[in-house]
Amino acid sequence: MSAARAGLTAVAVLAMLAVSGCREDDAGLPPASPSGQASGPASPTPAAERSGPRTLVDAPRAGGLDKLTGDGALTDLPADPGEMRDGMTLVTGNYGKPGGQGAPVLFEGVDHVPEDTNERREHLFRGMLEYIQWDPELGQPEARPVEPGPLGGSVECLLASLSEDGNVVCGWADEGTAAVALFEDSTLADAGKLFVEMRGDLER
Repeated sequence: MSAARAGLTAVAVLAMLAVSGCREDDAGLPPASPSGQASGPASPTPAAERSGPRTLVDAPRAGGLDKLTGDGALTDLPADPGEMRDGMTLVTGNYGKPGGQGAPVLFEGVDHVPEDTNERREHLFRGMLEYIQWDPELGQPEARPVEPGPLGGSVECLLASLSEDGNVVCGWADEGTAAVALFEDSTLADAGKLFVEMRGDLER
């Protein structure tokens, strides 16, 4: 075989290898991404870095509290959640300490809210005050801002009590979700801190 013929044969072999993509060697690799890099499992994006509306999840544990089942489970809807449309999720539940110590925290929230979520939070606030039978003649409890934590948005708590502790209702509102929770025999500071911790497990 001449040197020229050998060179043409080598070029043909290389071309066949390029077309076949070395299938035997690549069989165990994931398909390449458009950038040419192998695509692996997507890394979870922290909720605070995600764009667009978030969703609520029926978490079995929130802020270190367990969702109560059996006799401790929530049996009725504490507050009118407002208009529910297709695609919206309603999440409710009682959350308590292991062993049933102390009063449970009552949670209710909705996602993919079509209107201003601050308005939906106000609606939930009013519903929760009616649930605890707050006397309107005592005045409207003042909502105080709370540091919202990594999920952002707006978090507020109000004290529905004539003393420095008692029933505290906390609520959050962000781009697409609104939620409230009732903390019995608590303070604004303690309830606000726990509410933000619970939110980290209930919103994604």
